Amino acid sequence: MEKYIHKVQYYETDKMGITHHSNYIRWMEEARVDFFEKVGYDYKRLEDEGIISPVIGVECEYKTSTRFEDLIEIEVKILEFNGVRLIFEYVMKNAKTGDIVAKATSKHCFINGEGRPIILKKEFPELDEKFKNLIKNF
Repeated sequence: MEKYIHKVQYYETDKMGITHHSNYIRWMEEARVDFFEKVGYDYKRLEDEGIISPVIGVECEYKTSTRFEDLIEIEVKILEFNGVRLIFEYVMKNAKTGDIVAKATSKHCFINGEGRPIILKKEFPELDEKFKNLIKNF
């Protein structure tokens, strides 16, 4: 499980002084990009190899509010991978208190530059194997 730290910025808060709910989705993307870098297959490499991985679904359950300057520790792991679809799980915690602030998932598929589905096992076996190993290790 990889961890990413995000510091809540002032512009991410609303009139009530709490983080606007839409920002958690952006943090998930930051954490996911960081996850790919840490496992040695960053987004630039994916795109250079002709792989695009669009988000096809997101779910987020908010538990506790966050505020300006809070440090949010985001744990990222692969929840499911079947060669065509990839599901990430995110647990977001206040780094100071340890309180869970949100739990979320994002679902992704793999397409080429023309928008056609890619089956990783056939077209990118190294990446397919990496995802399978990451699931085993968590």
